[in-house]
Amino acid sequence: MLNEKTIEIIKSTVPVLEVHGTAITTHFYKTLFTNHPELLNIFNHANQREGKQQTALANAVYAAALHIDKLGAIIPVVKQIAQKHRALGVLPEHYPIVGETLLKSIKEVLGDAATDEIIGAWGEAYGVIADAFIGIEKDMYQEAKEQAGGWEGFRNFVVTKKVAESDCITSFYLEPEDGKAIASFLPGQYLTVRVHPEGEEYSHIRHYSLSDAAGKSYYRISVKREDHGVVSNYLHKDVQTGSILEISAPAGDFVLDKNETPVVLISGGVGITPMISMLNTIVKEQPQREVVFIHGALNSSVHGLKGELQDLAEKHANIRSYVAYSEPTQQDLEDKAYDKEGFMDLEWLQSIIPSKDADFYFCGPTAFMKMLNSHLKELEVPAENIHFEFFGPASSLE
Repeated sequence: MLNEKTIEIIKSTVPVLEVHGTAITTHFYKTLFTNHPELLNIFNHANQREGKQQTALANAVYAAALHIDKLGAIIPVVKQIAQKHRALGVLPEHYPIVGETLLKSIKEVLGDAATDEIIGAWGEAYGVIADAFIGIEKDMYQEAKEQAGGWEGFRNFVVTKKVAESDCITSFYLEPEDGKAIASFLPGQYLTVRVHPEGEEYSHIRHYSLSDAAGKSYYRISVKREDHGVVSNYLHKDVQTGSILEISAPAGDFVLDKNETPVVLISGGVGITPMISMLNTIVKEQPQREVVFIHGALNSSVHGLKGELQDLAEKHANIRSYVAYSEPTQQDLEDKAYDKEGFMDLEWLQSIIPSKDADFYFCGPTAFMKMLNSHLKELEVPAENIHFEFFGPASSLE
């Protein structure tokens, strides 16, 4: 535990971190990869280029300082990050490297303002926080390995089927190369894929939501091809039926609560993938549970898993499905292939949502989620009923 003096010093740095946090973390990552380029095999290069990882770490450091006197308050966030660390293969020996680099970056950016007393306090605080991560991740590694069908690290999977779901989304069906059992998972969780594209110096790792229910002999991920996405383009163009992919065991804390409360699943773009997993699970395990499924896309040409969603809604009376297209094609107009033209506005959502007391789950582009979160608040949906997932480093919906 930290003593009162250390806590007081850390708390005094909160205003400084609010202003200089991103500068510190930008310096941190630049220094970290210069001194330890092998860690580029773990970190998402795209998130680094776009500044998402730097912002996410700055927010985490700020939160740690803000709540340093009650660290229990940040344990849920620690567990969420630890899920990704376990999936990526972050190990205890990485923490001293990160700690040393972070302290040097604080000193470098803040200059004389970062006194020896402040650096010493942060060093002590980092040790406590790192121990929390290491302890939680140890349990997660053990659980991933020892669960039925589980494994340690990355395991080879064969692509047994590759299915185009839209102009930009493709599903990959994955079965273990060793033919042994695979671990179950919770609807909403993700797989972590490690690839080595030709011409790339380092491995690239990405998280992709599982897009089907558990209990099958395969996993399915449905991947959107991004214009400049190294991994998504590699999967779409180079990976074929029979290809081998390295996969770590399912992870993630964005999961469906299997109570009997009515549920509203809302997705934008490729954010449909964890929602389809949740929907398939409800159909399989809770066939009487009331579901409203709302999806937004540009138009039908990029609407992934459209046929599967339509089929489920037609076959199961407990499912109501709605689609909003912001730019419907001429064919969409003729087919009346959607329920709303434009974005999901407050009035439309209010007309189709059964009750504010339902459980709400949503996923999609950050701008879409910010808009949706604002709408749900205006509809006075209780905060404890709102659940969401970011693709990539956590951000803020405010």
